Amino acid sequence: MTILPGISDIRAAAARLSGLVVETPLIESPELNERYGGRILFKPETLQRTGSFKIRGAYNKLSSLSEEERSRGVVAFSSGNHAQGVAASAAMFGVKAVIAMPADAPAMKVGNVRRMGAEVVPFDRFKDDRMTVVRPYVEKGMALVPPFDDPAIIAGQGTIGLELMRQAQALGVALDAVVVPCGGGGLSSGISVAVKDASPRTEVWAVEPEHFDDTRRSLAKGERVSNEPGHASICDAILTAEPGLITFEINRRNLAGAIAVSDKAVAQAMRDAMAYLKLVVEPGGCVALAALSSGEIDLAGKCVAVVLSGGNVDFGTYAEIMAAA
Repeated sequence: MTILPGISDIRAAAARLSGLVVETPLIESPELNERYGGRILFKPETLQRTGSFKIRGAYNKLSSLSEEERSRGVVAFSSGNHAQGVAASAAMFGVKAVIAMPADAPAMKVGNVRRMGAEVVPFDRFKDDRMTVVRPYVEKGMALVPPFDDPAIIAGQGTIGLELMRQAQALGVALDAVVVPCGGGGLSSGISVAVKDASPRTEVWAVEPEHFDDTRRSLAKGERVSNEPGHASICDAILTAEPGLITFEINRRNLAGAIAVSDKAVAQAMRDAMAYLKLVVEPGGCVALAALSSGEIDLAGKCVAVVLSGGNVDFGTYAEIMAAA
């Protein structure tokens, strides 16, 4: 039987994370409000510790382990943001961390993980099975910290939804929709639980890169489907093979839908984030902003929250995208 995290789990995670993570603000741009004909509130997890939301779920997962389990160390696989969240959390607990990372992961993310004291094991994201890479460490007794398909991870990410809804209420606004980047679905599922608890009428939309829209196609089919191999995207942080078992079960109940966006749209959204919000947002972290131009979400006269999930992008990649305007 699959255990689905609920609002009580998210509230407990928020209590564990209190004082350890940044309560990121809600910000807006008059220019973007005018462009889209509504009020757009941005939740910049780019300002979070480690530069993305991932530390929320990682720390909550490590908190759920016993002292004896933590003493044997933790192992994870990640393209970078989850890796940094696990590495930072392990350092806070004073335990060993081993992270399997794709050989083509952004150098900034790899360097950050190593600086936090974790061991990096490179692998080929197109040829190697991630579980095969980390299995020897699990067999040695290290605790696996999954990137998304885990109740404690989902609950930790859901704390963003708690903050977001509380902040919107403080502003005196009722959110018509919340738009969230989606890879394996941990962020969108966790946020959706918190949002739907506070406001059942508020729609939650997941956004994925083109050709990596497994959640969109899974929702349409009513069951989990995988992405076809052979595609690439600049959105390295959210390139997953298929939705998680737990995340899809939550998302199929809570999401209004999922949207696929092109790399071109993502690059423009990154430029908009810099121009109008003065924020550096990585490609995968900017897909929800890109989705506003898709026409699939009703924005006219509405109040919509957009999660900017991370800002860890290599300088060279970012410079090329900015210069292409």
